[in-house]
Amino acid sequence: MKLTLDHLHEPLGDFALSLDCVLDGRLIAIFGPSGAGKTSLLEIIAGLRRPRRGRILLNDRVVSDSATSLWIPARQRRIGYVPQDLALFPHLSVRANLRYGMPVADDRLLKGMCDLLEIAPLLDALPATLSGGEKQRVALARAMVAQPSLLLLDEPLSSLDQSLKERIFPYLLRVRDEIGIPMLYVTHSTEEVQLLCDQLLVLKAGRSVAQGAPHDLLEPSPELRYRLKPH
Repeated sequence: MKLTLDHLHEPLGDFALSLDCVLDGRLIAIFGPSGAGKTSLLEIIAGLRRPRRGRILLNDRVVSDSATSLWIPARQRRIGYVPQDLALFPHLSVRANLRYGMPVADDRLLKGMCDLLEIAPLLDALPATLSGGEKQRVALARAMVAQPSLLLLDEPLSSLDQSLKERIFPYLLRVRDEIGIPMLYVTHSTEEVQLLCDQLLVLKAGRSVAQGAPHDLLEPSPELRYRLKPH
């Protein structure tokens, strides 16, 4: 997947999101401190927020261009978005939540996603009865059954403890490797970047301060974790 952010500019309170870069990879991490503009960037790419200036291209398809007033609505972009709050409908069963995300009923596709993410036993349950990890897998499945060309994940593991995170990692790797849907992955965790991602964009106050492969931008720390190399 190639995502082109061509002189993208959007005011965000005390600063502006201002990016001019090309992101190319299967699973691209958007990394940076809270308030750096990461979620706003996902919302702009998804079509939920219209930027003040610039162009956005998904592969070679222009989805937003301020110079020509081109704006492809979110529903036409074929982008799956899993926000931080997961946005599952509490009054609907898991099965109904999944069907809601499907443009056309397809039992074979539904079964395939349930098998991949191991949520078939949960289909008749309500979201309130699910564990945190189960909710994450259901939200991921709902985004995927829409058959997106790109998947946006906004801190998908931030609310989980370490043991649950380690249980979710293999499912994300299966989505990356078996389904082949490219992903933009917002995170605060250098460990998640190192384990999952093949490209990294580091934001600070709305601007790119580093971009490249994780092994070029991260280094082990004394705490046996990873940290950004000085740049």
